[in-house]
Amino acid sequence: MLTKRVIPCLDVRKGRVTKGVKFQNNVDLGDPVEMALAYSDGGADELVFYDITASAEHRPIDIGMVEAVAKAIRIPFAVGGGISCVADMERVILAGAEKVSVNSLAVRNPGIIAEGAKAFGAQCIVLGMDPVKSGNPACPSGYEITTRGFRDFTGMDAVEWAKMAADLGAGEIVVNSVDADGTRAGFEKQITRMIAEAVGVPVVASGGAGKPEHFPEVFKETNCDAAIVAGMIHSGEYSISQIKEAMLAAGVSVRIRRTRT
Repeated sequence: MLTKRVIPCLDVRKGRVTKGVKFQNNVDLGDPVEMALAYSDGGADELVFYDITASAEHRPIDIGMVEAVAKAIRIPFAVGGGISCVADMERVILAGAEKVSVNSLAVRNPGIIAEGAKAFGAQCIVLGMDPVKSGNPACPSGYEITTRGFRDFTGMDAVEWAKMAADLGAGEIVVNSVDADGTRAGFEKQITRMIAEAVGVPVVASGGAGKPEHFPEVFKETNCDAAIVAGMIHSGEYSISQIKEAMLAAGVSVRIRRTRT
């Protein structure tokens, strides 16, 4: 049985970790390198960093931050935001990241997925998507892809986009529900399940985690491969260890490793 992964997400704005609800009302939470080290030592399987305003501001990602994180931690991490071409992907990977996440860029230029997979391998290319429930008749799944931090509605069906991205070479798909983001009411399991059933690559649930029990629920009910956590651990209310204990208690296979003391 494959183990399921727990992945803390750090949304970074102006060099600081921030968190909001449905992409709004963000508050400052701390230094990304210090938080990355704490989560690495605390049992995280991987980390993901999103420079949440880079695409909207048309600027590159902070490579210095990527390098600092790579030096500080001992687990894989992915980076997204401010990626505009294969050369940007290369800079991020050379700076120490194992994976590069593309979102708005891939919607504008789907070919970047194939280019990245050819250059670095599919395992390095992650498609991030921000689906929202929609009555748009062009979206038969009932979920529409948004871009630029939920600023733009694309008219693209979420499931069809996931299938296209996987066919192009994306090695992993992160389903970040806009409706659930920051609510702590639980993952949006319907769209996560639909995408997990439609593609043959790992799917990561994202958005809505609020208590440890939400993790075994999403793994059992959607067959996703990993789940992202943010606010509930950033606040100090829960720990990664508590999440994994809840998974084990529910019969979900999880990697337990000795944490650094």
